[in-house]
Amino acid sequence: MATGYRPEVIQRAFVDFVGSRLHPFWSLTAPKLRLLRRYALSQDLIALQFETNQAFRQQASDWQGGQYLNLNVLIDGIYHQRSYSLVGLAHQPLWWQDDIHDKSRKNRSNLTVTIAVKPQGLVSNYLTKRMPLGTTLNSSVPSGSFTLAQASLTQSTSTDKHATAATLKQPASLLFIAGGSGITPMLGLITQALQCQYEVTLLHYNRTVLLEKQWQQLAAMYPAFTYHLINTEDANSYLTGTRHLSTDSLLALDLPLADTQIFACGSRALLTGLYTATDKISLPNGKQLRDHVIVENFGNVLPNFYSDQTHDKAEKPDKQTIYLRTRQRQFSSDTTLLMAAEKVGIRLTHGCRQGICQLCRCHKISGVVKNIQTGKMSSDGDEFIQTCINVAMTDIVLDV
Repeated sequence: MATGYRPEVIQRAFVDFVGSRLHPFWSLTAPKLRLLRRYALSQDLIALQFETNQAFRQQASDWQGGQYLNLNVLIDGIYHQRSYSLVGLAHQPLWWQDDIHDKSRKNRSNLTVTIAVKPQGLVSNYLTKRMPLGTTLNSSVPSGSFTLAQASLTQSTSTDKHATAATLKQPASLLFIAGGSGITPMLGLITQALQCQYEVTLLHYNRTVLLEKQWQQLAAMYPAFTYHLINTEDANSYLTGTRHLSTDSLLALDLPLADTQIFACGSRALLTGLYTATDKISLPNGKQLRDHVIVENFGNVLPNFYSDQTHDKAEKPDKQTIYLRTRQRQFSSDTTLLMAAEKVGIRLTHGCRQGICQLCRCHKISGVVKNIQTGKMSSDGDEFIQTCINVAMTDIVLDV
């Protein structure tokens, strides 16, 4: 009997189409979430727990702390896509005690995902206040590189959490710095780091204290965890007499900074302050503390990495010419590629505008760009880049 390619008698897409008409949560191929419940983590942070469908579980058997989901939310007949950080780890219940009354939580931990949302903006307000329980959403699978693995703190890509934990390097000092709702990706990251026996310090800046009870519980479970909650409206909570992140703030933590990996997530001001502060701290062997920083930022404004007088003013990018080969278009840019294109009326594919969702990822054929999150320069050759977080340092050609 002949073997080889056998066409599907019934296409999976057709089965999905029919199945979705019978039940919107069912799909062979499309990851979907169904809202189970909401509960308040604090006055302005709401947790949303979703049930996952079979397609989601098949495509995302595991995920790392610090990763996120893209959700497609239908509001008044228009679909909106937003990215939200996962607050827990796969196959594990959340640590906080508020959830203990749910007796089935351990049995359902591998069937649910939880995100934390600050009720601000059109989509977040709808998710936290208006969307009915039981609503089904189309979702991506967990993704994102703001993880322990990005810092080479893991040596395995195994989806088995026990295998991954077993291959982690010896414990090192980790510092997590967050501003406002930038705390949400830290929840999973810190949990994973503590389970892997790292010394962990959290520094969180916000107008109010967030998740104080949850951090207390985590500190009671893990003696290696230290946290500082900076209420920017309360001078009594300041580390060194200032509401802002500074060099003195980092030194006051009394950490072995030469052996400390820093994860940061927050606003333009927070990240600019962090880079300015780290530039003023000298490490042995001529190393730079700034090189120890991994960031995930939100917002679409170019961080002012060049405002400090210690920076060489010549480093600030001049206007460069961007060539879009496929469209036969060109424009000048001295800001992020995405923002520069929009200024001249050119629409480029994008999503979160934060360097998270990867929707703006495109093929650079030639030229040098600089990542505004890390400060790192690209090669001059063929590679993939994200237009929302890169500025042109030379003329570049994009296959767009």
